[in-house]
Amino acid sequence: MNSTQPATGERSLHVLMIAPTSFFSDYGGHIRIFEETKVLQDLGNRITIVTYFKGSDMPGIDIRRTAPLPWHTDYEVGSSRHKIAFDFYLALQSLREGLQIRPDIIHGHMHEGALIGGVLARLLRVPLVFDFQGSMTSEMVDHGFLNQKGRVYSLARRLENTINNALPQAILTSSNQAAQLLEHDFQVNPSKIIPMPDCADTELFNPTVLPLPEKMILRQQLNIPDGRLIVAYLGLLTDYQGTPHLIEAAAHLKRMEEEIHFLIMGYPNVDYYRRMAALVGVEDHMTFTGKIKYRNAPRFLALGDIAVAPKLSETEGSGKILNYMAMAQPVVAFDTPVSREYLADWGAYAPVGDSISLAEAIRELAHNQARRVELGKALRERAEKEYSWKRAGEEIQNLYRRLT
Repeated sequence: MNSTQPATGERSLHVLMIAPTSFFSDYGGHIRIFEETKVLQDLGNRITIVTYFKGSDMPGIDIRRTAPLPWHTDYEVGSSRHKIAFDFYLALQSLREGLQIRPDIIHGHMHEGALIGGVLARLLRVPLVFDFQGSMTSEMVDHGFLNQKGRVYSLARRLENTINNALPQAILTSSNQAAQLLEHDFQVNPSKIIPMPDCADTELFNPTVLPLPEKMILRQQLNIPDGRLIVAYLGLLTDYQGTPHLIEAAAHLKRMEEEIHFLIMGYPNVDYYRRMAALVGVEDHMTFTGKIKYRNAPRFLALGDIAVAPKLSETEGSGKILNYMAMAQPVVAFDTPVSREYLADWGAYAPVGDSISLAEAIRELAHNQARRVELGKALRERAEKEYSWKRAGEEIQNLYRRLT
């Protein structure tokens, strides 16, 4: 990867990123880590990422992996008791790399990365930047890993509060709503909080990426019937991401005799949701592709006439929406603060968890091509103007320099 040199008189910074996940995987927070790393390297910084054993290597990125666990080499998406062991290994690997490279700054992703990074930062006497992508305890509840009324929840909440307040010198948030959450729910000093919403690679995600002849070929390869409008989803397939609501929406639209096809791109649990779709009789109106590589995502998304974002979480970011926007696609989303933040007046919204309202919002757009074009154009312009990775990278680099 070619990197521009730092400004005259400024030395390049060596950043140790701690990523408590199987980096790189083609979804969610991995995209934020990848894009941040790319743009920071382009600005002349050196980035070393410490992460779990499993994951895809990415050209031009320095990735240091933990050893595999002897009893469990399959890394699960989301919360898992195995993650305690994963993170112990990650802490050991981070200590080893930190002592070897002596970074100028530590950048911890998610709460586990901030906890490990906070201890290491104090040992090395360097600043910690915490990349906050949502409430730890809220996510664990969403995943069904914690009971909000249980004793363990209160302990986890206190740990989260300590991580938020005591360890980092600065916190980057993936949305403005997350910044408000830190200030109001965890009483974090506002001077430490820097809203840094997810961004979109508007060159990679471009509505012209797939010419019409290739689009028709890809439709045929996916066995999507001619004449059907396509609703596209790209992301994890889980209950908290709203996958069952997509199936329920498809069933409602089929009952209304709408010629609408759902293109569901992502993983895991593909076979589980295929069976769910078959049980309600919409297997002929839904195509599940399985995992789509990030570099191939724009070509598949280009098939969509409408994009959909049914995520239920009120605290996590939703970077997929920004990619939809960059593709100039109208977006139907559950009405969460993050969806409103990204889409503003240019989204089509349904009450959170209401599958019928989600289907009706899709149906309304399906019958109004002019409105689809208008929304798509406005969202593409918004993505280019408001959500640029280049600008975000410059702001992160300026923060690094202030702290060091």
